[in-house]
Amino acid sequence: MHLLIFETDIKSKKKVKALKSVFNKHSDILKWSVDIEDIDNVLRIEATTNITEADIINMVQIHGFYIKTLTY
Repeated sequence: MHLLIFETDIKSKKKVKALKSVFNKHSDILKWSVDIEDIDNVLRIEATTNITEADIINMVQIHGFYIKTLTY
């Protein structure tokens, strides 16, 4: 398992809901959350090692959202 953390422009519950089915259906994503209270609207994903940062970025961008990897 690894942890992936991103800055996004997902700023509302409605926008989180738009990605819910995408993330919940993906077998390599074990757990995910978006902190819409944080200034960076942090997307945090716990995933298997079969999925990469680039995979997540592509999934989010396809749905019209900004996303950038955050280093921690």
